[in-house]
Amino acid sequence: MSPSRRSPAARRPKPTARPARKPRSSELVALEKLALAALEDMKAVNIRVLDVRGLTDIADTMIVASGTSDRHVRSIAENVVVKAKQAGRRPMGTEGRQDAEWVLIDLQDVLVHVMLPRVREFYALEQLWEAPQAQRRSTAGGAAGAGVARKRRA
Repeated sequence: MSPSRRSPAARRPKPTARPARKPRSSELVALEKLALAALEDMKAVNIRVLDVRGLTDIADTMIVASGTSDRHVRSIAENVVVKAKQAGRRPMGTEGRQDAEWVLIDLQDVLVHVMLPRVREFYALEQLWEAPQAQRRSTAGGAAGAGVARKRRA
């Protein structure tokens, strides 16, 4: 059979497997614990830790948390920055403190996202980073609307 007559599925490249993860360093674990303690001190809600090693080079871990108001989001983020500085880990930067709907704190190997619940639901970072892209495509099942409806019910 000529290449032009193959089915579209046969022409697609095979999905690559997720690269093997190297063990987490003690420094990374300590930084994660520092960020989590700072979030818990300020009563952040719905805290999720995402291991993104092998998916991106920008960080090894993403921590996503919510605050109940823009003032709460701002104070949670500020507490993470203060605790990191006290531990000798100066953040590379922070974004979004002014509006405080979504504040990003870059602790180099750990990215901390503090968001209002409605912003968090809209951007759905957890769904974006939890499964590798090839795996997400295979579980989508072809119908775009079916995946959306399934997410709403869950």
